Amino acid sequence: MKSMQPPRTFSARTAWDISETELARAINERQANGLPLLDLTASNPTRCGFKYDEEAILSALGWRESLAYDPDPRGMLRAREAVSRYYSDLGAAVEPEHLFLTTGTSEGYSFLFRLLCDPGDEILIAQPSYPLFDFLAQLESVRLIPYPLFYDHGWRLDAKSLRREIGPKTRAIALVHPNNPTGHFTKDSERAELEALCVDHGLALIVDEVFLDYGLGDFGRGGRAGRSFAQGTHPVLTFVLSGLSKIASLPQMKAAWIACFGPGPLLSPALDRLEVIADTFLSMNAPIQCALPQWMAARAGSQAQICGRLEENLRNLDAVLAAQTLVSRLEVEAGWYAVLRVPALLPGEEFAVRLVREHGVSVHPGYFFGFAGDGWLVVSLLTSETVFRMGLEHIARFFRGLTREP
Repeated sequence: MKSMQPPRTFSARTAWDISETELARAINERQANGLPLLDLTASNPTRCGFKYDEEAILSALGWRESLAYDPDPRGMLRAREAVSRYYSDLGAAVEPEHLFLTTGTSEGYSFLFRLLCDPGDEILIAQPSYPLFDFLAQLESVRLIPYPLFYDHGWRLDAKSLRREIGPKTRAIALVHPNNPTGHFTKDSERAELEALCVDHGLALIVDEVFLDYGLGDFGRGGRAGRSFAQGTHPVLTFVLSGLSKIASLPQMKAAWIACFGPGPLLSPALDRLEVIADTFLSMNAPIQCALPQWMAARAGSQAQICGRLEENLRNLDAVLAAQTLVSRLEVEAGWYAVLRVPALLPGEEFAVRLVREHGVSVHPGYFFGFAGDGWLVVSLLTSETVFRMGLEHIARFFRGLTREP
């Protein structure tokens, strides 16, 4: 009997290796055996013990109002006006006509890749960065070309290295501001360098600002918080993405947007083309759009809780690290993560696997975010304070055991 041949209709864009990793296997085995796991990778705020006003969240959904179907490719005007008010609070003027609502920043990237790129074209993106971009680009037949961030008493943009990566198929430069997971805010001088490169080479700028409201330390509330790319002048075509997933701690509501800026001769056709793309899908549902203004207006409550957690966990992290010499952390200006430098005694995934199996602690190995070489771990500051501190103490104990340090 002949064996069944695989279908020939699958796209090469979906030819991913989805086999279980050794780290995933270790976590699944521990959970299957009923053993405790200190998870230092938390990214879902709805599962981190924060308090939500459930009645207010649910009552904002305009179910009755949504029975009348009157679609707008950009999204309901009052929802876009709420987003405009958010930027006004940041000191930026964003016209509702320059906003497109999407079901998430992932969809926003998809729209922009379609707007800017033909199959095989390239987008430059900072490294380290979140691995989701690889999947988004592959699904749109776009190539991602990494450009490095380097660390020297803080993260820096390497403009010279970035310039070397620009080629004939480059269409845009993408960055996350502040970066995930490094927490690096793009400084005004770096922004000027990026815009100059875009002007010189006719490129667009894509800026993901989902973590903008979560500055830490000197970059926290009342400090020198990072400026939104919506502020200031825009000499190049610029697209700023954000959404409720982080701003209002409501990832399950799937509400985000693209804010568009740039010189008139470029901005006008970009808006026209984006409208056709958005009109083709009309993806955001009406109840969510009805609720968006109320959810945005209530964002301060959840942000205050999260910022308090982030700052407390940074203090816990520094307290644990001060009692030993093997593990250190890199400077972090914003966001929900901290990057740890550890002795490069084992490959990154082996570190993480052994931490799960021997100490019941789950962390992200550095390669997950594109860190070069071994000796990097990434931990979530969103984790509950008790679990976070216990996990860190186990990590310190693990490396003492590896090196036999007292």
